[in-house]
Amino acid sequence: MFTKVFLTIAALVAIAFIILVIIGVKNEQEVNRIWRSLEGLPTENRFTKDMVAGLPAPVQRYFLHSIAPGTPLASSVSLEMSGSFRMAQDKPWIPMQATEILSTKGFVWKARIGSGLFQMIGSDRYTNKSGRMRFSLWGLIPLVNAHSPDITRSSIGRFAGEFFWLPSVLLPQCGVSWKVIDEKTIQASLKVDDEPVTLTLFIDANGKLLKLSLPRWGDQTEDGSYTYIPFGGEYQEEKTFGGFTIPSQMSAGWWFGTERYSEFFRATIEQAEFR
Repeated sequence: MFTKVFLTIAALVAIAFIILVIIGVKNEQEVNRIWRSLEGLPTENRFTKDMVAGLPAPVQRYFLHSIAPGTPLASSVSLEMSGSFRMAQDKPWIPMQATEILSTKGFVWKARIGSGLFQMIGSDRYTNKSGRMRFSLWGLIPLVNAHSPDITRSSIGRFAGEFFWLPSVLLPQCGVSWKVIDEKTIQASLKVDDEPVTLTLFIDANGKLLKLSLPRWGDQTEDGSYTYIPFGGEYQEEKTFGGFTIPSQMSAGWWFGTERYSEFFRATIEQAEFR
């Protein structure tokens, strides 16, 4: 009798494991399909100084620092990164490895967070006017599967807030309006699927990006309700990849620029491929 019960339980566990593996494979295939759909096509259009000649001087400095004249105007960038992540201010930092594609059509961030018995594997994305976050323990046991209008609106903020890694999409030819706050503070206004976004960039005298902030839809509030929250990052290092000079070491968090600042993300860009 005991053997029969044990074999029945073992069979059910095996079936459950197989189902989880199948679901994981299907989710991975879906994410890879979306990734491929975001890859840009090679272009013959190249960056010239004339493209920014009509912009205020501080904005010109930012673009001339970020994009070398003659660089092909990429519509996507694929990133490899490593760093650390934490769930809350009182939680420890845990290691993170990730790849990301950022394009004019959306983004996909595929990550492994944590290590050993507690490793989350999954993705965060925005594409086709929809945002989704899905993570599983070891890529098998579902932990997070968030998909709602609030998640989509927050994903738009992340999407636009990472355009500093693809500065060609911030050119005025892409429908972005620029204004100057002062010699080291510039502001970009754009729309992502009818959602208005305002990016405030803080630069040095040479146009190097130091900080960026934006109002981002989120629930990092006392009662967990969604509202626009100051979000942003600081950029400690930069590297040049294929004619684009982008932040290569960064930190980011909610309530940026306030006493409530909650940093949760640190990353180093190891590789960037523009298309």
